[in-house]
Amino acid sequence: MLRIHFTGVDLARVRMAGRPDALWETILSFHRLRDRRDARLFGEWRTETRSRLNGETRLLGALIPSRGYFPDFLTPAEGQYGWDVGLDALRGLHPERIRRELALLGTGARVGAAFGMPAGTGGGDTGVPRRLREFMDGGTEHLPRLLAELRGYHRAAVAPYWNHIQAQIEAERAARGRALLDGGADELLASLPPMLRWRAPVLECDYPVDRDVWLRGRGLLLQPSFFCRRTAVTLHDPELPPVLVYPAAAQLASAPTGSESIRPLEEQRQRTLGKLVGHTRSVVLRAIGDGATTSELARRAGVSLASASQHACVMREAGLVTTLRRGNAVLHTVTPLGAALLKGGAVAS
Repeated sequence: MLRIHFTGVDLARVRMAGRPDALWETILSFHRLRDRRDARLFGEWRTETRSRLNGETRLLGALIPSRGYFPDFLTPAEGQYGWDVGLDALRGLHPERIRRELALLGTGARVGAAFGMPAGTGGGDTGVPRRLREFMDGGTEHLPRLLAELRGYHRAAVAPYWNHIQAQIEAERAARGRALLDGGADELLASLPPMLRWRAPVLECDYPVDRDVWLRGRGLLLQPSFFCRRTAVTLHDPELPPVLVYPAAAQLASAPTGSESIRPLEEQRQRTLGKLVGHTRSVVLRAIGDGATTSELARRAGVSLASASQHACVMREAGLVTTLRRGNAVLHTVTPLGAALLKGGAVAS
């Protein structure tokens, strides 16, 4: 059981993450890749991801055990501001912190048992595993390799699905935001998924170990996650900024099937947008791109000039397109609403 203790100041400083955290999603997806559960949601994703993985991931495999503790430095607080910002934070890691957290990872039986891992996982009786020892001895020398593996893995496993992930987190934020507006921080905490239970002033969570976290006026960042499953996750070091990563409720409501399963959203968006506004109109909206005259639009979409003009007019009345006259021509551009529709409701990272 995890117990997070709040003060009045902490309640005032509870906040929802503004976007999915790319590093948390990347690290947690590595768990899902090796997990055979949730096949209806992740089965196709696992197959596609493995087919794209052509790089080295052995260091990631050593740093991220199948169960239990992984180093806090893999998910820096800066990751909430975007993938590149998170990688920059990793690049600036202090060697002593790397050694300290890798030593904790390598203590084997003691740490493994504490985090619900089988005895001996992580090298308990044989000392620190070789790859971890090399990383510890090298300090920041091995960071370029770690960054390269993270980039390669993220590119194969997370980036193609990013808009899908964003859409799920946006839905979660909307639900929690309504709870916050209706009843403040107390209602927000009470509305979290079932594995989290608000018994003021303590938030309890199903957890593989018995642990207490005292916020001490620092507040708490609630970070919903697509790839987090079954139980929430928090940092091991109590001195780091408090964050609770938990499964987005949209993924817990039902087992997805068919088009609901995670997949590269580009093909899913094209198919779904066509169902919503009609195939031709979805092609026309996409063909506008960064801007197009009616003649350019007709040529790009493969429709007649009159048809392009008619479709642009309908979408302008629906608020998806803005039309400006330039001399003898008109220029069509996509509005933020139209752009959000094309992106499946997701905001670019």
